[in-house]
Amino acid sequence: MTANHILVVDDEPEIRNSVKDILEDEGFTVALAENAQQARDQLKLRTPDLVLLDIWMPGEDGVSLLKAWSEQNALDFPVVMMSGHGTVETAVEATRLGAFDFIEKPLSLAKLLRVANQALQAARSESGQAGAAGALRIPLLEPVGSSQVMQDLREACQRAAQHNTWVFFVGEPGTGKTFAARYVHALSANSDQPFVEVSSGALDEQSAAEELFGKEGGTPGLLEKVGKGTLYFNEIADLDLGVQALLLSVLEQKSYTRVGGDKRYPLQARIMASSSYDLVERVKDGLFREDLYYHLNVLSLQLPPLREHAEDIPELLSFYVDHFNTQEGLPYRHFTVAAQNYLRYFSWPGNVRQLRNLVQSLLVLGDESEVSQGEVEEALVRDRIAQARMTAGLPREVMELPLREAREVFEREYLCRQLELCKGNVSRLAERVGMERTHLYRKMRALGISPRKDK
Repeated sequence: MTANHILVVDDEPEIRNSVKDILEDEGFTVALAENAQQARDQLKLRTPDLVLLDIWMPGEDGVSLLKAWSEQNALDFPVVMMSGHGTVETAVEATRLGAFDFIEKPLSLAKLLRVANQALQAARSESGQAGAAGALRIPLLEPVGSSQVMQDLREACQRAAQHNTWVFFVGEPGTGKTFAARYVHALSANSDQPFVEVSSGALDEQSAAEELFGKEGGTPGLLEKVGKGTLYFNEIADLDLGVQALLLSVLEQKSYTRVGGDKRYPLQARIMASSSYDLVERVKDGLFREDLYYHLNVLSLQLPPLREHAEDIPELLSFYVDHFNTQEGLPYRHFTVAAQNYLRYFSWPGNVRQLRNLVQSLLVLGDESEVSQGEVEEALVRDRIAQARMTAGLPREVMELPLREAREVFEREYLCRQLELCKGNVSRLAERVGMERTHLYRKMRALGISPRKDK
C-alpha cells in the first residue's frame, strides 16, 4: 500500500524540517514549501493526501491560499491549518473555506499525528469528503498564556473534554469563562455538534420552558437544537428561581417534555455553566437553589484573574495586536518594553477583557508605530474617568435596593450610556462592552432598552 503523501507549508525552516522528520518517522512521504507559490508548485508535481498549512506567512497568507483553492474547486485533499497566533475568527473563517481542523503552535507531537490521521481517515470516507468541504466542526483556540496557571487551566480543560460530565466555570468578570467553555467543547468527542450559549439573565419564568424545551407542534427548544452538543448557561447566577426549578427538573430526571405535550425526550446535551459570583453565598441568601448548585458543580474550573498571571501580559498584548491588525485592519503597533512592564503591574479589574479593549483603543487612537508607557497611562486614566462618569448619576436610593435589583438599575444605566457613546450602533456597543450581539439584544430587551439608529 502506497504511503500517504503530506505537503507541509510553513515559512519557518525549523518547523518545516521538524514536522517532516516526525511524519517520515511515522511512515508518511513529505514535501515541503516555504510560501504559497512553492505550495502551488508542489501541487503541480503531485496531489497530496493532506496539506499542513501555516496561516501567517510573508506575502500570501495561508487563509488566502486556502480561499483560492476553495474558489478554484481545487480542494481535493483535506487541509489542517497551523498557527502560533491564531484567533477564533480566523479558525472559523478557515473552516468555512474548507479547512478540516486547526492546530496551535508550538506543535504537540501527539496532537499533530492524531489530527493528521483523522483528516486522512475522513478523506477516505464519503462523510470525510463532505467534511473536507467545510462541514466539519469549527475549531477553537486554546486560552492564551505560557504561565503555570494557564498551563494548568489548559490541562484541566483537556481532561474535562475527555468526559461528558457537566462543567462549571468560576471566575471574575472578563477572565474568559465563555472562551474556556468553547475550548472544552471543541476538544470533546461531540465537537461537531452545536455549542449554544444562553444568556441566563434574559430568561424569564414565563418564556423559559418554551425556549428550553420547545412547544408541541411548534418551534423546537434549545435542548432539542443542541442535540448531543453543549448548552452553556452564561452567568447562571442571573437565573430566576422559577427557571432554576425548570433546569433542576431536567438535570434530575435527565429528560424533558415540550410545552403542551406529554412525551418525554432524553437529555442528550452536555450542560456547562459559568458564574462571576460565589454561588455558595447566593444559596445562603436564598437567591440560588442549593440542589441545583450541587447538580451543576460536578466539575468546577477556576479561571484566574489576570493579576495572578501578569507574566502572560506581553504574550496577550502581541496576540490582540495581531488579532485587530489582521481581522479588523487596524494599524500594527508595537508596545515598548516600558509600556509592557507598566501593564504587568497594573491591577486589571476588568481582567483580559479590559486588556483587549485597551489594545483596540490604542490601535484606533494612536499615530506612532510604538505604544509608549505614557500613552498607556493616559489611556488607563481615560478609562477610569469614563467608568466613574457612568456610575456618578446613580441615585442614592439604588444603594438601598436588594443586590439583584440594584444591579439591574446599574446595567440599564451602564448600557444606555454606552449606547450613547456608540451613537446607537449595537454592533459597536457589543464590541465595547464585551458581549455577543445576540446576548446583548436579549439583555437590552430584558432591561427595556431600545436601540437608536445612528444620526
